[in-house]
Amino acid sequence: MKAIKVAVVMGSDSDFPVIAKCLGILKEFNVEYEVFVISAHRTPKRAAQFALNAEEEGFGVIIAAAGKAAHLAGVIASYTILPVIGLPIRSSTLDGLDSLLSTVQMPKGVPVATVAVDGAENAGLLAVEMLAISDRSLKTALFEYRNKISKEVEEKDRKIKDEANNL
Repeated sequence: MKAIKVAVVMGSDSDFPVIAKCLGILKEFNVEYEVFVISAHRTPKRAAQFALNAEEEGFGVIIAAAGKAAHLAGVIASYTILPVIGLPIRSSTLDGLDSLLSTVQMPKGVPVATVAVDGAENAGLLAVEMLAISDRSLKTALFEYRNKISKEVEEKDRKIKDEANNL
């Protein structure tokens, strides 16, 4: 059985520093991915063609990151029934609120799951969770990940209590 990949699409190469955090999560879970720069406005035909062929190309989930008008996730979602995760990118104009609203306010019938502005790690985790529905090894890895981050918080709790008691 061929591994299902995640497509990570960004509207501009300037989004890559945020995207890198998403890719780190996908790598941590050994999830195969491919990265693309496709603009909903400047390359609309390419966006449509990508979305129409995504499933055939082996993708199971698409993460679409964009700033400002941030229509990329919605445009892609309009051409595929694959799950699309919108990742709004902080822009200089309205500090990301424009990106968030453009991504999350989808009309009935064309859903886009949306994470926080610059929430790249959660976009990656949500993609892994979606793939884990049919992949037991990913499900196990997610449980291990949750245990790991829980232990990290418990350790921070111990450290801060020690620091507070030593004032």
